[in-house]
Amino acid sequence: MRTDNTGVRVAMISMHTSPLDTPGVGDAGGLNVYVAELAHRLGSRGVEVDVFTRRRDADVPERIRISDEVSVLQVTAGPAAEVAKEELPGLTGDFAAELARRWGERDYDLVHSHYWLSGMAGMIMASARELPLVHTMHTMARVKNLNRADDHLTEPDVREHGESEIVRRATVLTANTQDEADELIRHYDAVQDQLAIVPPGVDLEIFHPCDQIQSRERYDVDLDAKIILFVGRLQPLKAPDVLIDAVAEILRRRPELRDQLRLIIIGSPSGPQSTWADALPDAIADHGLTDQIIVRPHSPRAELFRWYCVADVVGVPSYNESFGLVALEAQACGRPVVATDVGGLRHAVRAGETGLLVDGHDPVRWADALESLLDSPARARELGAAGALHAAGFSWDNTAAASLAAYSRALRRRD
Repeated sequence: MRTDNTGVRVAMISMHTSPLDTPGVGDAGGLNVYVAELAHRLGSRGVEVDVFTRRRDADVPERIRISDEVSVLQVTAGPAAEVAKEELPGLTGDFAAELARRWGERDYDLVHSHYWLSGMAGMIMASARELPLVHTMHTMARVKNLNRADDHLTEPDVREHGESEIVRRATVLTANTQDEADELIRHYDAVQDQLAIVPPGVDLEIFHPCDQIQSRERYDVDLDAKIILFVGRLQPLKAPDVLIDAVAEILRRRPELRDQLRLIIIGSPSGPQSTWADALPDAIADHGLTDQIIVRPHSPRAELFRWYCVADVVGVPSYNESFGLVALEAQACGRPVVATDVGGLRHAVRAGETGLLVDGHDPVRWADALESLLDSPARARELGAAGALHAAGFSWDNTAAASLAAYSRALRRRD
């Protein structure tokens, strides 16, 4: 790999979701942000990146050029329409075949696949073209199944088997944290020589410390309100219901806060349990919280920045996160975070320094943690200030640099 990166060509695969999609809508989330930001930052370093994604709209051009170095290419596999994620494994062969046609004679240096569906297609292409395969899991079936609640869907065997095969055949596996690397070794028999730690980043130009009063005035939010914010897809894994129950518990203890306490939930339904979100309004009403809880559709990132600024504390009650970009974005805005003590959230949030980590999903424990920060604005500001400094160390430029180091390793192993 050239030291100046000029002329290096990467075939990046994001089969099930496009980096052009709005995060928080449908299956779009942190992976979309990751792919979009990484491709952009690699391009700014002289790397040519083609991102291949499954066509879901017949009217979208086959190639959308994002910059001189970066393009998103549509690959036809199945109908040019939304397809449920659980049906996509049956389309990976068609996707790989069409990818080979679209690929043509273009001379790539390596394949970088994101998520297991992309990895299945990536294995085929890397093998056919004798290229190294770099793979980023983002989430893992065996880890999700270990951390799921009883009423959550189990990740299917086909995914577990697919991920095992990807690990066996990948040249390099990138992990967000050392803990994730250890999980790849423990659950999938990855070997240490395969692994590269590539922490994700945060867009520090969009998300940065901000003025709460100005943001509240902009959105007509009471300056005296105590505001908890949730940002994410409305699905069981992300667990916004935990915050609903926690708010109910706080008001059970302290009914005098009813006029001040607010929970703002920003997100859209997602995944095979997308109808799960339909029950949230009833849960809110059953608690008698229709005046205290506001549910909004997901916002563009520039607008989302302002909602972070409005909040006093951001809750991330996920059952599992490979890292937790919402936690990082919130801290970049100077907001303390209360998150589940699980997975990558243990790295995104420094317990007691930038926020609080809660063991499990007991609403009483969550109420305790949230209440402790809402009752101590000075402590919340202290954690928020430390969080902004912590988040400043996670830039997408650093992610790109670590990815380039992983690419170099992959190319050396091939040679």
